Amino acid sequence: MSHRICLLRGVNVGGVKVLMTELKTVADTLGLANPRTLLASGNLVVDSDAEPLDLEARLEAGIAARFGRPIEIMVRTPDQWAALIAANPFPQQAVTDGSRLLVMVMKARLADGALETLQGLAVGDERAAAVDGTLYLWCADGIGRSRMAEKAVPRLTGVGTGRNWNTVLRLAALACV
Repeated sequence: MSHRICLLRGVNVGGVKVLMTELKTVADTLGLANPRTLLASGNLVVDSDAEPLDLEARLEAGIAARFGRPIEIMVRTPDQWAALIAANPFPQQAVTDGSRLLVMVMKARLADGALETLQGLAVGDERAAAVDGTLYLWCADGIGRSRMAEKAVPRLTGVGTGRNWNTVLRLAALACV
């Protein structure tokens, strides 16, 4: 059996509360093996051979039933996660300060024109790049201070969820990537 990295979008911010213990309970209820979470921001790793899209649908239905609201989920295999890490267009910045590199994992594809719009919002040393449908934002002064990161919302980019580089690497370790 392989691992699956499951990212919930927009939880524990803006009033959408999902306790990680309850998230693990949902995974158990769905028959997913060895559920484990990282931080309190909607990171779940499970053991499953399910296809990512099938697992997304199962988890979204289980979470909606448990929490009474829809929450979008992006699921990746270990190979997909390793490819996302290898494709990082900002490797030096990742080494310098991984907390300032935002990786946006998209549900489907990046919306047309989103990259160009974000690049136009970049200030100073900020940079934006897209590789194989994943959006990478280098926020030189910090993610919380970046207008570019602030505007990377579904209305502009399409549905996705962001994790800083440090979290990306911690999820890789948790999923044995």
